[in-house]
Amino acid sequence: MTKLTPETRAGLKSRSRLVHAGRDVSEQHGFINMPAWRGSTVVFPTVEALKGRGARYTYGTKGTPSSEALEGAWSEISGAETTVLAPTGLAAITLALMTALAAGDHVLVSDSAYGPTRHFCDTVLRRFGVETQYYDPCVGADIGALMRSSTKAVLVEAPGSQSFEMQDVPAIAAVARARGACLIMDNTWATPLFFPPHERGVDLAIEAGTKYLSGHSDLLMGLVSANAAWAKRLRHTFDAFAMCAGPDDIFLALRGLRTMELRLREAERQGLALARWFAARPEVKGVLHPALPTHPGHAIWKRDFLGSSGLFSIILEPVSEKAVAAFLDGLELFGMGYSWGGFESLVIPFDCSTYRTATKWSPGGPALRFQVGLEDMGDLTADLERGFERLRAASVS
Repeated sequence: MTKLTPETRAGLKSRSRLVHAGRDVSEQHGFINMPAWRGSTVVFPTVEALKGRGARYTYGTKGTPSSEALEGAWSEISGAETTVLAPTGLAAITLALMTALAAGDHVLVSDSAYGPTRHFCDTVLRRFGVETQYYDPCVGADIGALMRSSTKAVLVEAPGSQSFEMQDVPAIAAVARARGACLIMDNTWATPLFFPPHERGVDLAIEAGTKYLSGHSDLLMGLVSANAAWAKRLRHTFDAFAMCAGPDDIFLALRGLRTMELRLREAERQGLALARWFAARPEVKGVLHPALPTHPGHAIWKRDFLGSSGLFSIILEPVSEKAVAAFLDGLELFGMGYSWGGFESLVIPFDCSTYRTATKWSPGGPALRFQVGLEDMGDLTADLERGFERLRAASVS
């Protein structure tokens, strides 16, 4: 097997690229997979080499063959200049924010952002002298009216965490760039396969590898990729923090990378099938899935995205908490857990009204977020049908 030429690599479709990115069997003694390089200390042959720091690897926190392989592969599929690996998705978010911000700065954060992102902004960033302002995720190009001379970053998340608002990322990117602000995006829902962030104007893109890169709910990882303008600053911030992913998680992430598109395509198919099933149910008031034509942000999704994942939410018709609990507690195939992107189906109840500050969350009924796994769709709907029977029974008791 000969090495891929640059011309061949440039012409590969995404499925082929995922199989070959970050993998060079000639450097792996012929073995297919990159091994997990575990190590902290690197020794040097001479004083000159030690002091010169010109070696490819100098210390465990500065990179290993394993981390270099995954960083290179992710940059390739993201269209990025560079990528760094963090131990969790939240660590990746904090790393991106700390890359772009300094004391005295102002940051605009979508009101629909991931809850722990808000917590970091409201606690640590505030303590470091950074002011956070939350904005309506549907503001689009009008975000310019919220920007100040001190606005150094804008954080978007599309679709929004739990509530699934779509943001006009290219429009916001154009305004941010014109005003000299860094556009940061949490792109975990779509991954670079379904939303190429840097092609759409994003400066720093965040993905929780814990989700679809892993696919098996057995690792924690975050990735931050940067365009050419922000690559050096991201790398310097990463080196200063030494916020590294572990070698075994990197190994699992590289292994998961090879099948990520196949799993994501199946998650999309399963997710849309279940979303349409819910849309036909009398107990369901609405389905929050951007790929459905009924979604308010469907036009943006159709224009900017190449697919959808298996995560979406529903709004139930008004029922009591007791009825919702009866529905959820008896489910056998849907676990109740806060992550997603794995092979198993999950569900959580949520209420955005407890934390929204720039927008009002009033959906008209209880809200549930579903992660659709790889189980048979007939088995999943049968489990949910029994759940709706319990919900109806609890509503009249």
